[in-house]
Amino acid sequence: MVHDVCSAVHPMAAASPFFRQFDLPAHGVQLCRPEVAYGHPIDERRAAIAYADLERTCAGLGVDGARWRRFMEPLIARTDEVTETLLGDFRHSPRPRIAALLASRVLGTGAFRGTEARALLSGVAAHALGRLPSLVGNGIAVLLGHLAHTNGWPIPRGGTEKITDALVADLRAHGGCVHTDARVTDLSELAHARVVLLDLAPRGFLDVAASSLPDGYRRALRRVQYGPAAAKVDFLVTEPIPWRNTELAQAGTVHLGGPREAVYAAERAVAAGKRAKEPYVLLAQPMVADPSRGLPNKQPIWAYAHVPHGDSLDATAVIRRRIEQYAPGFGDTVLASRAVSATELETYNANYVGGDIAAAAVTMWQALARPVLRWDAHRTPLRGVYLCSAATAPGPGVHGMSGLYAAKAVLRREFGLDLPDDYRFGRTSPVS
Repeated sequence: MVHDVCSAVHPMAAASPFFRQFDLPAHGVQLCRPEVAYGHPIDERRAAIAYADLERTCAGLGVDGARWRRFMEPLIARTDEVTETLLGDFRHSPRPRIAALLASRVLGTGAFRGTEARALLSGVAAHALGRLPSLVGNGIAVLLGHLAHTNGWPIPRGGTEKITDALVADLRAHGGCVHTDARVTDLSELAHARVVLLDLAPRGFLDVAASSLPDGYRRALRRVQYGPAAAKVDFLVTEPIPWRNTELAQAGTVHLGGPREAVYAAERAVAAGKRAKEPYVLLAQPMVADPSRGLPNKQPIWAYAHVPHGDSLDATAVIRRRIEQYAPGFGDTVLASRAVSATELETYNANYVGGDIAAAAVTMWQALARPVLRWDAHRTPLRGVYLCSAATAPGPGVHGMSGLYAAKAVLRREFGLDLPDDYRFGRTSPVS
């Protein structure tokens, strides 16, 4: 039985520039794509469905079918450029044609007239975990939305740990090693290292290095805002969720949000520090794509609700009620559940300040100045010390790009090397 502790579905695991080069399948990770990338129940019976197949998706969007095709086809045709631009470090201007395409799409998400298309985009925009509508949310909707129709939203067979295992194995193959259960409380403990890369939120960096940082930089880190939080619940159930709309049973991911207006209202509430009456819930059904996850009459369901920053709510009842709203009888299938509140998430991982799984609020300003406004934000004022967490560009998500940009900065600044355009993994030529 496999329950993912953190992320379960990985929209960018085969699509980000880093993972395209790393090539998870070549490292033994089987990425399983469900027939339905994500679904979004609108009311007790209607649901919007984002199939991997674009035409099938369009067929279910009624008045917006042709518009969805026109919106998505140019993004799909240039998906590598789209992902490279939207997962960029914001230091280089995109080519005019891709810039124009993305601007038209980010500003055009509100052009859809039907409830279904609006729900699909708002459900993905809510991955921003902040006030909606917003330009940042629209950008996320464009990025993750079009990936549903390319190679996105896979579920790794055997659990997310398989991705971690592949990355660690490659590190070891290049002479690296991993030490666990070794908490660093002060940066001076790493004084022997030529280079230090810190996967820390700004608050964590301050905890280990505040006395060494210049006043201005320290103040900038203290000004970083943290966003709304996630409250997670894992369920063990006897059978698949009995969705009223049976198409949802094919979805690897389900966004429980209702119509677009309801999603926006829920996200505005938690951004204002209030519990939403009908909170947005992100749910994964891993066994839709990976039957190896469960046992006979025992299946994992993964879910989290958006809650206010620092909330201590046990979200079991809330999430269970939200599922029951669209799948009556779900409660009768539950064998066990385990809840982790927003505050407990921070205890588990200090980067989740107040339960903010993005490591810092994803606002327009903090997308551009992440975590502070510097030309090379991954490089800190301390010699040889770099940041590589989700608090740096391009922000949260399992895409590997924060680490890649930090690694490029290290190679250039500390070793006088440039990472080649083709840096496919598997070679054994460690930097000396």
